[in-house]
Amino acid sequence: MRIMMLNYEYPPLGGGASPITRALSEELARAGHAVDVVTMGYRNLPFREVLCDGRLRVFRVPALRASPVRAVTVEMTSYILSALPMTLGLAARRRYDVIHAHFLMPTGVLAAAIKRITGLPLVVTIHGSDVPGYNPDRFKRGHRVLAPLWRQVVQRSDAIISPSHYLRSLLQRGADVPVDVIPYGFDLPEAGAVPRRRRILFASRLFPRKGAQHMLQALESVDLTGWDVIIAGDGPMLGPLQEQAHQLGLDVQFPGFVKGQELQDLYASSAIFVFPSLHDNFPVVLLEALSAGCAVITNNVTGMPEVVGDAGVLVKPHDIAGLRAAIVGLMGDENRRRQLGDMARQRVESFAWGRILAQHLEVYGRVAGHSPVAIASDSHITRQTL
Repeated sequence: MRIMMLNYEYPPLGGGASPITRALSEELARAGHAVDVVTMGYRNLPFREVLCDGRLRVFRVPALRASPVRAVTVEMTSYILSALPMTLGLAARRRYDVIHAHFLMPTGVLAAAIKRITGLPLVVTIHGSDVPGYNPDRFKRGHRVLAPLWRQVVQRSDAIISPSHYLRSLLQRGADVPVDVIPYGFDLPEAGAVPRRRRILFASRLFPRKGAQHMLQALESVDLTGWDVIIAGDGPMLGPLQEQAHQLGLDVQFPGFVKGQELQDLYASSAIFVFPSLHDNFPVVLLEALSAGCAVITNNVTGMPEVVGDAGVLVKPHDIAGLRAAIVGLMGDENRRRQLGDMARQRVESFAWGRILAQHLEVYGRVAGHSPVAIASDSHITRQTL
């Protein structure tokens, strides 16, 4: 198949949906399909990359963007305006079978416009912030203003994919449409030689809803002798978290935005991973922590239980005493940490990309009118240049 893949964020930009988009694109290309990604440019990132023996092409269009971590409405709009002529040009040169957009807003707006002009079938994966009610602290007003446009994108989509049952239910509160649930794919990395340390780790973009401040509250008065505490990430909460740690008398390391092998080593060398997010769709950081064999503590709401299953400790949101008890309990029980680590790696195996890719191909085949068998065996690709 030939797929136009759209996401306004693509590595090294953005949060969890960004590496998932890249991984899906690479898996498709390795399976013999042609994928063209159109995403947002940023500073000195190359305009075009050709990967996977030419089967994966990444195009970055000029756009406003001040931060690699997050984009604001004006910046997202600049991506849509800049990407529209690029994508229409690609569609005129390539015989795509399907458009796959990530996020109903803003990327779905671009994709719906392309569909209206070209007639190409449209698949949209929702990721959280594009669904009303998911993050009301940041997007409530925007969702209210853009509700008519949001409904148009939903109605024009030939298929909608949700990584979790939680997010599917949230979307269906505002739109009576069918939604396929396909979890994020994730393959276990090879076990490294990094020794496990007595370390409590939090890693994520630093927004209030991610809950790092609750972890710090829970650690107040806990005897951390012999233990390291690291909060890895960047975002608007970095300064307030540093001040909170200082006020509580906690020795916390803030290494900033960590990625690549350095991040993998950080997971692999940490004994406990704490992620008390108030609401999340299908957090990639939990997959990364589970795959590294960390003993995971997270909240028992929204999409977190769907990720960890019984391979982690679940607590109630805002329950600081319960979170403290969970952390202290694991700090004092090495056998339980080891047991959870073994269960964690087994849990991640259920999200192997081979299975997840087949589910995406079934959806593509359904909207494009192909049989899944024919799609999976289609390895003929005509290489064209822009």
